[in-house]
Amino acid sequence: MPQQDKSEATTVTQREREPENRERENDDRYDAQRVEMKWSERWQKDPQLYAAERDSAKKKYYVLEMLPYPSGALHMGHVRNYSIGDALARYMWMNGYNVLHPMGWDSFGLPAENAAIQNNTPPRQWTLGNIAKMKAQMNRLGFAYDWSREVTTCLPDYYRWNQWFFLKFYEKGLAYRKKSKVNWCPQCATVLANEQVLANGCCWRHEDTLVEQRELEQWFLRITSYADELLRDLDKLEGWPEKVRTMQRNWIGRSEGTLIDFKLDYAENHKGFGPAGSSIGVFTTRVDTIYGATSVQLAPEHPMVADLASGNPDLRAKVDQLIAEQRKAKEAGDIGEIEKHGVFTGRYAINPFNHERIPVWIANYILMDYGTGAIMSVPAHDDRDYEFARKYNLEIRLVILPISNDPEETMTEPMLPFTAHDGMLINSGPYSGMDSADAIKTMSRFAEQNGFGKATVTFRLKDWGISRQRYWGTPIPMLYCEKDGIVPVPKQDLPVLLPENVEITLAGGSPLGRVPEFVNTTCPKCGGPARRETDTMDTFVDSSWYFYRYTDAHNAHAPFDSKVAQYWFPIDQYIGGVEHAILHLIYSRFWTKFMRDLGLISNDEPVERLFTQGMVIKDGAKMSKSLGNVVSPDEMVARYGADAARLYSLFAAPPDRDLDWQDSGIEGIQRFLGKVHRFFKNNPVSDNAGWQRPLPAQLSPSARSLQRKLHQTIKRVTDDFQGRWHFNTCISAIMELLNEANRRMLGSSDVVNPVTGEHVKGDEIPSGLLADVQRTLVLLLAPFAPYLAHELWESIGETENLLKAPWPQYDAALAKEEELEIPVQIDGKLRGRVVVPADAMEKSILDAALADEKVKSAIAGKSIVKTIYVPGKLLNIVMK
Repeated sequence: MPQQDKSEATTVTQREREPENRERENDDRYDAQRVEMKWSERWQKDPQLYAAERDSAKKKYYVLEMLPYPSGALHMGHVRNYSIGDALARYMWMNGYNVLHPMGWDSFGLPAENAAIQNNTPPRQWTLGNIAKMKAQMNRLGFAYDWSREVTTCLPDYYRWNQWFFLKFYEKGLAYRKKSKVNWCPQCATVLANEQVLANGCCWRHEDTLVEQRELEQWFLRITSYADELLRDLDKLEGWPEKVRTMQRNWIGRSEGTLIDFKLDYAENHKGFGPAGSSIGVFTTRVDTIYGATSVQLAPEHPMVADLASGNPDLRAKVDQLIAEQRKAKEAGDIGEIEKHGVFTGRYAINPFNHERIPVWIANYILMDYGTGAIMSVPAHDDRDYEFARKYNLEIRLVILPISNDPEETMTEPMLPFTAHDGMLINSGPYSGMDSADAIKTMSRFAEQNGFGKATVTFRLKDWGISRQRYWGTPIPMLYCEKDGIVPVPKQDLPVLLPENVEITLAGGSPLGRVPEFVNTTCPKCGGPARRETDTMDTFVDSSWYFYRYTDAHNAHAPFDSKVAQYWFPIDQYIGGVEHAILHLIYSRFWTKFMRDLGLISNDEPVERLFTQGMVIKDGAKMSKSLGNVVSPDEMVARYGADAARLYSLFAAPPDRDLDWQDSGIEGIQRFLGKVHRFFKNNPVSDNAGWQRPLPAQLSPSARSLQRKLHQTIKRVTDDFQGRWHFNTCISAIMELLNEANRRMLGSSDVVNPVTGEHVKGDEIPSGLLADVQRTLVLLLAPFAPYLAHELWESIGETENLLKAPWPQYDAALAKEEELEIPVQIDGKLRGRVVVPADAMEKSILDAALADEKVKSAIAGKSIVKTIYVPGKLLNIVMK
């Protein structure tokens, strides 16, 4: 703060400017378009404006929003995400950090192929055109990106390194090929993505053609090799939302239990059951309940189901219906809530513990991606099994009783299903009378000793299938030679370029398979003929490591320089939707651990802090093109300005909650920005001789009140940036400061506040204080509304780069309230208020309350039992 002085020349009064203000009120409206275009043109001329410093001694800060798919246009959901990151980046620059804030494009993927068919435009042309449009939108919105580090995943200088990593995975035994089931449309004669299969199980292009499950050779990455570490290291991620860590724990799904083989009963069918084998492997965490198993149930996609249905069209039709029901439940988000249906196969399996013959069913609530895709159904001790058994009249057999801590309590049969993990076995042969924990160990040993099972650990997480029968993706750098088998492409021959001008029909298999000049090549081992792999990589490969490439985006010799990456990692703040909580974030964590094991990096995790912003809701649904409820930022910028669009996306709701879009809300923000502009226009101080002079030793009450509000606002905004990120309250605090400044500048009681209409009595405000308010107001506004902030910064005569101008500091003494208004309750009901010094003790506050006429009237004739004082907030007097 300036030193204090009593100079009379340092005061500015509203009375002197009032007529001028009335004339300007309608003439000096804020022209957002003119101001924003002026600054946008200036910023575009300085490509180093937002560039991170190289070889800097400053403390680093890496802030990143998840990169978008270049679909052609941003919507306000994107704007909200990017506005959060941009505000944080600008705040950290102003706090002296070396900030890395890059942007790129997740530009491979199926939508480009669909668009190519619909628009007769090659995917590359369509994608790069969309990137140019979206980049222009981002620049117009004023996002502070270091474009010198731009990454475009569909260009060879990026996907070359996807291929390089794949070869590294292959060298380490972590990339392998196996048969896997895919969605196959017989009419298209090609593989379909899950989203191309309708809820009824039919092809999206041929709505009456049922999609089949076919086995194709696919490439996989062995992510399960890192399953334990991926699970364990979640405990390190204290800066991640707990809900995201929980989702990942559940997805990884570590379970300790027992693997048991149920042999199929050949008594009625001596021909066997087909290629899937002669036994059903079941994983259970409760082998202690196996004597209560009354059926075995298979997932509809279990390999044995295909065997059983191969010669049974009726069973095949019923299984296809179960698959369709399961797929629909997965799309709805909760398979556990599915209405349970099943079909009896007509076959039986043998329980290896009691040798009972139990029926084999297929059920829609059994998932192929959990355990072995088969369960032993114990209705008495599992909620879902109980529901299924009741529906189909299967036997329900109690084999566990609850254990009481009271030795005199008689054990009684519990209400079913009884699912507690602690209990005593009954009806379980030689294990009856054992407690569950001991029985699990003993029975697991018995199964292993007799060759039909063993104690084991399973994960829900499965190896990552990266093969896609698509054109628009990274070619997998593998060759097939009749003499040498599978042969990796030599690293010096990378990149394997994706050919252009390829016909895309979404029929007849991978489009690359119809390009002879791509497919036919030479084996690097024997020199004989070979063919290339025609599958391309899953686009999650592109997004699993892109943030490392940002640190060294133009390196032609390696994915990135390890020393450069080590400076920037881990990412200090990552921002994106919770819909990416599982796949993208698990894959990126896996990729980081693999790169660490290669020696490329030293960090175990890619992201220190994660923030998942809420969705933008319009007309009751998430804003999306498919629903037709998208609000275009172009329209908002044209009508209200970029600052208003950004500010509203941050003000309308806390950033971690959903925002219900309202056009009236952005109109209100536009009016606020105009009000800020008028405050500076109507209260110019840079041409006043006293604006840089020290403040008087004693400020008037109005001036002191404004000074206090100023420092309180700095504290509130700073605390929110450093804590909960409720930028809506930051912006609200700035609004309150502006209102207070306008009110204090009004002058005498003859003046009516143009905002509230109230008559206000004020004192003269020193020009130095007004200058301090204006300068600070600009600094506080800069992360949220950079265009207006830069314009006002220039208007008050500042020449320092606002992006790097020091963030304002608050003075705790000046922010402290001098007086407090304390509500006084009598037996919990408000009876009065007292104004006391801010440092008043409880006794003096009680004395003041008892002296208040309303309080005295309320307690007349009664005795005080006790007083309850909440410091600075409330006094409650309990009477008798």
